[in-house]
Amino acid sequence: MNSRAVFLDRDGTINEDVGYPANAGDLILLPGSAGAIRALNQQGLKVIVISNQSGIGRGLFGHAEVDNLNLDLNERLKAQGAWIDAFYYCPHAPAADGEPVCDCRKPGTGLFDRAADELAIELRLSFMVGDKLSDISAGASCGCRTVLLGNDELFETAPRYRPDCRVPGLTAAVEWILSQIGKKPD
Repeated sequence: MNSRAVFLDRDGTINEDVGYPANAGDLILLPGSAGAIRALNQQGLKVIVISNQSGIGRGLFGHAEVDNLNLDLNERLKAQGAWIDAFYYCPHAPAADGEPVCDCRKPGTGLFDRAADELAIELRLSFMVGDKLSDISAGASCGCRTVLLGNDELFETAPRYRPDCRVPGLTAAVEWILSQIGKKPD
């Protein structure tokens, strides 16, 4: 039986976006992110990180650094009773004009498709939460409902990227998601 998932962008959604984080010292959890993820875990929802990690393609760091950072993130979350079920990331840098060079870089849906196949996820029952237009576009393109974090005015001028919900942070996003599926945080 396919299940529902909540896909999360990593940098700017769970932890501070510091550019190209490559080590544990760069990892600063955003306030409330562990509690929000724990609420999803407690409801039996799969929590999956989908992120663009173009620092690999740009030669700033390698796969090992991203994998270690993801492990450290999960350890920090587990210390607070939360966890990420799986991490998927695109290692490719965009083309010179900013366009993706692959189908795995958001706004492409390749990583969503792979997660759906590997983890038996029903994308049309799932949600994507992120802080960038590419997160919203990717989630909507694969059938997920979308939640945009932040109050950046840029998003007001891009009507094709209308999220299903817009909130200031992950805690509010999770509250909205749970309300949509008839669940209440424990």
